[in-house]
Amino acid sequence: MLPVPTERTSDRRSSSIGCRSIVGRRTSAYVPSCDPLKLIVDINSQVALFRDMLIHVGQSKDCPELREKIRKIRFSLVEACRHTSSLILPQIRTAVAEGIVADNPHLVLLFYLSQLFLRELIKSYRLVQVIPMDMSGYYENRAGPSNLGNVISQILLCKQITPDFNQEELCSINKDSQEIAHLLAEMQEFMPQQEIYLERSAALTGEDTNGPWPAKRRRNSLYKNMGLLCCVSRPNYL
Repeated sequence: MLPVPTERTSDRRSSSIGCRSIVGRRTSAYVPSCDPLKLIVDINSQVALFRDMLIHVGQSKDCPELREKIRKIRFSLVEACRHTSSLILPQIRTAVAEGIVADNPHLVLLFYLSQLFLRELIKSYRLVQVIPMDMSGYYENRAGPSNLGNVISQILLCKQITPDFNQEELCSINKDSQEIAHLLAEMQEFMPQQEIYLERSAALTGEDTNGPWPAKRRRNSLYKNMGLLCCVSRPNYL
């Protein structure tokens, strides 16, 4: 005979189901790992896949299914970059606080992969802006990227609202771009010092140089394109 669930057990189950329904839309595609090297290898593959998918935007293979795949892999990449940096940066901060020079190869790889991802995010923003896709038929029988606000508005106003999925996608890309730029700014503080490469380059070429990643040039390259990603305000559908 099966045991009858108590009131506390049923409440806990219902609350856990509710939590999964709220956050599952964005986090279900990403399974975190604790191995930085494995995470970086996975990020490298996903950045390459993200770039390859963007190549098909506006061509014969472009379709709502492709746009949805691009959106999902973008979410997964942002989560992976955030999770990997949360594993690497605390260790480096502790080492620096103890006076130990931090030269972490995982940090360097993650920094450059995040830079590549940010460039692809900027490109994806422009592609969605210039080549929008009609997603109304695709999302007809399923939830859109973030239609919770529209549902609440329909309940309060008793009026049908047609969401603009391309507009929501632009704002979502902008938010992800700002988050990756913030992670890059945090990692940049602990990147290898350029003085080491000054000595090596001067010895090889006999010329005065600023090393492979001068701080000022690197900072400018990170943020010179961020002005393109001003978040577009949500249109008024009423």
